[in-house]
Amino acid sequence: MTLASRRSPFAPGALLLAPGAGADRDHHTLLAIEEALAPLPVRRMDFPYRKAGRKAPDRAPVAVAAVVEEATAAVGDAGVDPTRLVLGGRSFGGRMCSMAVAEGLPAAGLVLLSYPLHPPGRPEKLRTEHFGLLERPCLFVSGQKDPFASPAELEAAATAIPGPVSFVWLPGGHDPKNADEAIVGAVRDWLATLC
Repeated sequence: MTLASRRSPFAPGALLLAPGAGADRDHHTLLAIEEALAPLPVRRMDFPYRKAGRKAPDRAPVAVAAVVEEATAAVGDAGVDPTRLVLGGRSFGGRMCSMAVAEGLPAAGLVLLSYPLHPPGRPEKLRTEHFGLLERPCLFVSGQKDPFASPAELEAAATAIPGPVSFVWLPGGHDPKNADEAIVGAVRDWLATLC
């Protein structure tokens, strides 16, 4: 029996990463994760607005549809069952991936880097309406001083998620400085728990 055949049916077979609203698929953190996780197949995506050269992010239905399309391509390219795909990314990208999973996209888990729980200075505008539908494991990695979500706010909001939730808090804000090594380590360690 090979190692692959002994793994859990939800063991990661591939990873799809989406960027934040102000970045593209070549964001330094996404590149660092891809490089560090080799040979795990990692696909980095861009949203339609970025491909079209626009700065304003797509509305959620368009962005979620793009995640579904990229997820389909990722599992096809990697030759893995859709339930073995881990999805996520930074800020807007991670949020759109979590919404796609909440709407029924199969996944082994979610990697949510700097999740934008609310707009800065507007904690009443929570972006959590889909949390109750997230039944897969979720990893949140965020800066301790992120204006989009304090540790206390994010931990409180995540109690609505029925799947297992893990948190890693880093020094810094929404794009923690010089933190790629720590982020990569957190993602690698968490992915190992899914096996």
